[in-house]
Amino acid sequence: MRFQQSMGRRLGMLCGRIAPFLAATALLAVPGPARALPSFAEQTGMPCSQCHTVGYGPALTPYGREFKLNAYALGDVEHFIPLALMVQGGYTHTSADQPSMPAPHTSTNDNFSIDQTSLFFAGRIGQHAGAFVQATYSGPDRHANWDNLDIRYARAIALGNTGAVVGVSVNNNPTVQDLWNSTPAWGAPYITSALAPSPTAGPVIGGFAQTVLGATAYAMIDGHYYLEAGGYRGLSDRWLSNTGLTPDASAHLDGIAPYWRAAYQAGDRERQWSIGTFGMQVDVAPDPTVAARDRYTDIGFDATFQESNEGPHAVAVNFAAIREHATLDASVATGAATSTSSHLTALHADVTYSFRRTWVGSVEGFDTSGSSDSVLYAPNPLDGSNNGSPDSRGYVLQLEWIPFGKLDSFARPWLNVRLGLQYTGYTKFNGGDTNYDGFGRSAHDNNTLFAYFWVIG
Repeated sequence: MRFQQSMGRRLGMLCGRIAPFLAATALLAVPGPARALPSFAEQTGMPCSQCHTVGYGPALTPYGREFKLNAYALGDVEHFIPLALMVQGGYTHTSADQPSMPAPHTSTNDNFSIDQTSLFFAGRIGQHAGAFVQATYSGPDRHANWDNLDIRYARAIALGNTGAVVGVSVNNNPTVQDLWNSTPAWGAPYITSALAPSPTAGPVIGGFAQTVLGATAYAMIDGHYYLEAGGYRGLSDRWLSNTGLTPDASAHLDGIAPYWRAAYQAGDRERQWSIGTFGMQVDVAPDPTVAARDRYTDIGFDATFQESNEGPHAVAVNFAAIREHATLDASVATGAATSTSSHLTALHADVTYSFRRTWVGSVEGFDTSGSSDSVLYAPNPLDGSNNGSPDSRGYVLQLEWIPFGKLDSFARPWLNVRLGLQYTGYTKFNGGDTNYDGFGRSAHDNNTLFAYFWVIG
């Protein structure tokens, strides 16, 4: 990713002081369930499909958004198991062999892998509080670390004659606390191969997962108007190590990075739409010996539509556009970029149709374009750019079978399986269609067929 290429070193003392306390609170906090997890279903007494647009998965229904908004604390069941286990993996085939093994102990093509195994603590930890805590073991990397974290407190209040839900989220991945599936953390595709090539450039707002810690305050007013604001601080090298990561993963934020979100939603339980905006501004210190800083400002606009009634058919549509402006003073000073001014635009749209929340088909399109820089995007086998451009464009086609997760499903809610076939095609990759990396590779060589399984219990 472009952001990672231009970063360097430093800070995170505030997060270093509070990260262990928050982790301990979440992990030792006594019973309660969160995501498309059996623990949530057991807590509420409802099937997974009550909260999720298909049998299970990150995509939320109106009820699922309400559950998350209210700090994962809804539900009357007093005794339940707040733990869940998830396994993802599959078979990956690319149109052409990769120039080197995508991970140790793999081949340059046609790999079967267990991509990740995750343990969750998820659910209510009080009348108005709940948590979603994930720890993940990466099969390709053969390494475990903390994953998504979202600890929330929320309650309903009255603002004159208007009702509102107000709350606070402490989390480690900007947009992981978001209610809609149009922002980076929970946007489609919801599963991808860990061994497939992917474009280098992307907005920084989607690149901080698990390397920062922050807090945001939010309010949903009258069920329509959503407002949220807060800030993030980078974890120190010491606390990256404490959470299973390494100093190389550091975001190197300088100071607090502000985050904001606003959205308007309307509709009912059967049909709902939303439109909104979100953004973040970060200062980065890529080299502690250089006084200059890089600054990234990301502003996004998103829209969603869902139709999901008691009948057999359901449709979900998501759209997002993120515009990033970067001032790369530090990167230019260290020779990591040639221009101090840079921009990037990322577009994404997806449509999903499900029949009886069992047979699911989806289509996605994505387009990333931006300023060229021959140093920031240099030639390199597979992940480089021959012309210094970050531009990538493509599509994803996906078919799934999700037999469980309904009210009458066998072993509900503890048996959940998704089996799918996903094809990712590229018409442009890292700036070109042919010889895009300067070593003879074409964009379509990275087209990927991924046959996957996704199990939660």
